[in-house]
Amino acid sequence: MTSFQYIRSMRIATVLFFIFMPDQRAYAEESRRGYNVVDRPRLLQAMRRCSGYDVTATTNGARLQVDVVLHLVRQAMERDPHRLPLFIDHGEWFRSFLEVTGLTEETAPLYALVTYRYGQNLEVDYRMEQVVREVIKGPQPQLAMNLKLSWEDQPGGPDRYSYLDTLSSPHFRVTHKRVVTYRLLDFGDWALWDGIEGVSGRPESGVLALLFLVIGESRITHSRMAISADGFQVWRTKAKKAFMEVTTTVSVHPDGKMVKDVPDGRPDLLELEKMLKQPLEVDYVELPGPR
Repeated sequence: MTSFQYIRSMRIATVLFFIFMPDQRAYAEESRRGYNVVDRPRLLQAMRRCSGYDVTATTNGARLQVDVVLHLVRQAMERDPHRLPLFIDHGEWFRSFLEVTGLTEETAPLYALVTYRYGQNLEVDYRMEQVVREVIKGPQPQLAMNLKLSWEDQPGGPDRYSYLDTLSSPHFRVTHKRVVTYRLLDFGDWALWDGIEGVSGRPESGVLALLFLVIGESRITHSRMAISADGFQVWRTKAKKAFMEVTTTVSVHPDGKMVKDVPDGRPDLLELEKMLKQPLEVDYVELPGPR
């Protein structure tokens, strides 16, 4: 083959490649088949309902997620007779977040930025019968969901990310594996994150850092949250590492500042803490395998 023929054949091959190259958008659509894909207008509507607290604070990130997810789930229950699981694209979430907050990619908080840059999509299955088999002890949830956060598995790609958020109070080190799963149960006046897999972390400053001095970065397995009338969050969180375990109460101000236990002079927050300590035993349906 002459050099001219070789170059000509390469040009033809290149043209044919681009003609018959698999459509990346089609691949994305195929991976989302069987889901109710949440578009940006619905995300924007849900995020704009989240008021009374600083959504840019890392310590308010979980509250933002649950507020948005619960709104979208209730909306879907009214509108989708097939009850398809929700799919929330990482790009749509991040761009909606920027629009609502008026931030840019350069000024976005780290907890939101890393989720976007790693392509961490969110799936929500809100069919009660796919989540809870039986509540053995304690109240019945109003809503029950299986949640999965993940990014595409690629050869040589990262299997986790970690970051230290120095803008949060206290400073937090957080690690997410490529796939994070957990159950989210809504009881109306409090919420439960249970069976958490794939998330670990530890506070790096303040009084809370002393609690984790011995066990180091630990796996977060269980969290309960209730919110006061003036926007304070009260959390009961369990973290484990090997045979060691820490369960602690923290309070989060609306601006994101976190303090150990409940502030003095707040009997209403003590009542929330008491509610979060109530016995609860749930028999869950096994999580489905990869889709």
